[in-house]
Amino acid sequence: MTDDLYGRYQALKFARPRPRILEVILSKPGKLNALDADGHRELAEVWRDIDRDPDTSVVLLRGDGGVFSAGGDLGMVEAMTRDWAVRTRVWKEASDLVYNVINSTKPVVAAIEGPCVGAGLAAAMVADITVAGRTARIIDGHTRLGVAAGDHSAIVWPLLCGMAKAKYYLLLCEAVTGEEAERIGLVSMLADDGKVVETALAAAEKLRDLPPAAVRWTKHALNNWLRMAGPAFDASLAMELMGFSGPEVQEGLAALKEKRQPKWEPKEPF
Repeated sequence: MTDDLYGRYQALKFARPRPRILEVILSKPGKLNALDADGHRELAEVWRDIDRDPDTSVVLLRGDGGVFSAGGDLGMVEAMTRDWAVRTRVWKEASDLVYNVINSTKPVVAAIEGPCVGAGLAAAMVADITVAGRTARIIDGHTRLGVAAGDHSAIVWPLLCGMAKAKYYLLLCEAVTGEEAERIGLVSMLADDGKVVETALAAAEKLRDLPPAAVRWTKHALNNWLRMAGPAFDASLAMELMGFSGPEVQEGLAALKEKRQPKWEPKEPF
């Protein structure tokens, strides 16, 4: 493996399950692969290094230990509520994460097992092929936390499953099982639990064995639909980050810590 490209990463692991296929593995054992500040930054940056990697034709993105990711950890979220510099840094990383996956020349296959939330979900949903296990749980998570659904949701959910379903799941913060996600078109393929990575790897091998220029140019052309939705994404991300300075996220955080239902102030701010 080209250690000069990937040796500096701490929150991500890498493997070569097959020639010219790189596994990018979200790894935070014991914390459902939640992303701390380092993990969030690395997941945004790694795609530029992958583009420079001459030994990689296809990427397989997955979580460690049969779980994808529980999203950003509470420590990072709390820091965002307190510190303007942290908020602005995370805003840039969240933008880079989505656009770097979309603009990467290498096709990306995501293998979604268990919970898939937050920044991990953002990378998975803008991947080129998504494979979900039957009992996977896809949860955007933002409105329950007390912030707008930013990250990736405005750029891709309406295109994948339609505006009506996107609004239902994003506004209500409802969990989507892998089976339901495949039914409504939110993911590409459904796999039995325990065979998700195997199924995703088979898709990655097929991509690897196709003519590379044709695959990459097809990805680039199709992703113009996502680029056209860029202004909606940018606006949603700004609204999300604005929410991290407000009172609703404080209650959302407290409810998560205390494992209770949040108690929202019914008076509308505008």
